[in-house]
Amino acid sequence: MRQSGAAARGRGCALFPLLSVLFFQGVHIVISLEITADAHVRGYVGEKIKLRCTFKSASHVTDKLTIDWTYRPPSSSRTESIFHYQSFQYPTTAGTFRDRISWAGNVYKGDASISISNPTLKDNGTFSCAVKNPPDVHHNIPLTELTVTERGFGTMLSSVALLSILVFIPSAVVVVLLLLRMGRKAAGLKKRSKSGYKKSSIEVSDDTDQEEKDECMARLCVRCAECLDSDYEETY
Repeated sequence: MRQSGAAARGRGCALFPLLSVLFFQGVHIVISLEITADAHVRGYVGEKIKLRCTFKSASHVTDKLTIDWTYRPPSSSRTESIFHYQSFQYPTTAGTFRDRISWAGNVYKGDASISISNPTLKDNGTFSCAVKNPPDVHHNIPLTELTVTERGFGTMLSSVALLSILVFIPSAVVVVLLLLRMGRKAAGLKKRSKSGYKKSSIEVSDDTDQEEKDECMARLCVRCAECLDSDYEETY
């Protein structure tokens, strides 16, 4: 009787390492789905915002793969489903984000990102991205803190400065080149008039063409300045 009990205990001890190995191997396979997302995202009112979410799975992507995005307002424990994916995109049709969530990912590239159109200050909060790709269903759930603000005067000023660089500098270069060309032309005419030189019909035609080109360049400079003024007025 003692021998049979000892043998049973021996078999149990022998099976324990095997079960442990199988258990840990099974856990390793189940949690082989890793999700990453930006911890903090900053956006501006009225400007489209992209919430990035990527995943890595040991299993091939099938039509069983699901993606769920949820939103939690600041200082609240209430969560709201805003997007679901399974072969097709199902953005929310109710609530704060109605008709403002769009798909921006590609599951075959491990991308589960979404975008928010026309964001407002009320969109501040915490977003979470959950992906399940059976048999990979257990994973971490990364959180993204979204902060939406109004564009300040400094940001608007930098935009105007950039626009000035893109318009004023090329225009200034064109004007300088035009003035140099006109100066050389005037000096040449003055020299020829002193020497009593008379232009041929071909030279007269060339001068006429050049004058037309110079006039076109001058009009282009004026047009660039007008465009800059109109953009500046729209900005403010």
